[in-house]
Amino acid sequence: MNLTPEQQAIGRRNFMKAVAGVPALGALGAAAALSGPKRGGPVKAALVGAGGEGKVLLNQCMKQWIDIRAICDINPLHAKTAAEGMEKKGLRKPTEYQDLKTMLEKEDLEAVIIATPLWTHADVTVAALDAGKHVLCEKMMAYDVAGCQRMAEAARKNNRILEIGYQRFYNPTYHAAYEGILKKGLLGDVHYIRTVWHRNKSWRREEKPPSKDFDPKQWGYENWDHLVNWRLYKKYSRGLLAELGSHQIAVTNWFFDGVPEAVYSSGGVYRFGKEGREVPDHVFATFEYKGGRTATFTSVESNSFDDTYEQIMGTKGTLIMRKETESFFFPEGDAAKPTNIEVTPRTGNALVDASESRIADASGGGHNRTVVSQTGSPDKFDRVIAYRNEINAFCASIRTGAPLNVGPAKASGSA
Repeated sequence: MNLTPEQQAIGRRNFMKAVAGVPALGALGAAAALSGPKRGGPVKAALVGAGGEGKVLLNQCMKQWIDIRAICDINPLHAKTAAEGMEKKGLRKPTEYQDLKTMLEKEDLEAVIIATPLWTHADVTVAALDAGKHVLCEKMMAYDVAGCQRMAEAARKNNRILEIGYQRFYNPTYHAAYEGILKKGLLGDVHYIRTVWHRNKSWRREEKPPSKDFDPKQWGYENWDHLVNWRLYKKYSRGLLAELGSHQIAVTNWFFDGVPEAVYSSGGVYRFGKEGREVPDHVFATFEYKGGRTATFTSVESNSFDDTYEQIMGTKGTLIMRKETESFFFPEGDAAKPTNIEVTPRTGNALVDASESRIADASGGGHNRTVVSQTGSPDKFDRVIAYRNEINAFCASIRTGAPLNVGPAKASGSA
């Protein structure tokens, strides 16, 4: 899906007109997130897993809402660089840990944010919940259904909050689209949602171990490569469908108000087999929902032309959510009408180029991509606002009991 500059201008204008006045735009915007919890002060918390995604989350932790007191990672270099990054921003340097159990015993914590590899989600989450901590865990919820059930039961048993990191549920533009377009019937009857996440590169990463004698086997990883590139191996990862597709299927479930009843898929390791990866580099899946509704997910690592988007197609119009930052609405039959508007095409790299956010997108300063139209409404959102909203809402729920946007039921529905 590639729109001409003129189509983008038309679609963006149609979207902003359709969602004008939707409370979600203001309620989930940055201005509403500045004051912090109304009582109890910032939530005392720790981060477990300080790799790429962990640092994204850490950089969106606002001191008014959350007090990061400790960072735990089996790679001590990750914990060290994350802690030093906080210190450089003028915040108190968190205590660094390599062992989760030790951290949970020693630190005075109320909550834990988890951004570890998928296969560890259930074990780390249950350990934190059993220690009496609230948990915000990155997506997917768990490696398997049994893991999801363990996490949900531990949250119930310990009477603690469990939120799963599907940040699109905290993205203002998705809420505006749902409230201002879908619920108002502007799309008509929706029978098909197309989701796409296409790239032209491997998932493989290069990183040096923290020391010559570092041995990841004690944590269950066969070797250093398996730890760094865990997404490529079946023992630790569910591959593209989990790391990328679960985000988009979660949105599809939200907009369809249901979960798939059946799925058929194909794919394989077609391009990068020589590098030793085990999970497919091409995935094609079709999901069937009640009422004759269908969704497709495709992820390829051989062509980036389509990039990433969700396209919701109804009898009255089409809604396109692209890169989590831009939205376009085209009433049926109006998509290509000329408007005599001159628009300069966007240049530069895609904002989203991996299963997790790029560090550059979440450095906490100098990367504001929110564009405001003449009406005062945002035309484009900085995608990390959704992470910030997610963390703030998690803290607010701890302090006030406010409901969360995802929770175990929705998250396990996607998983």
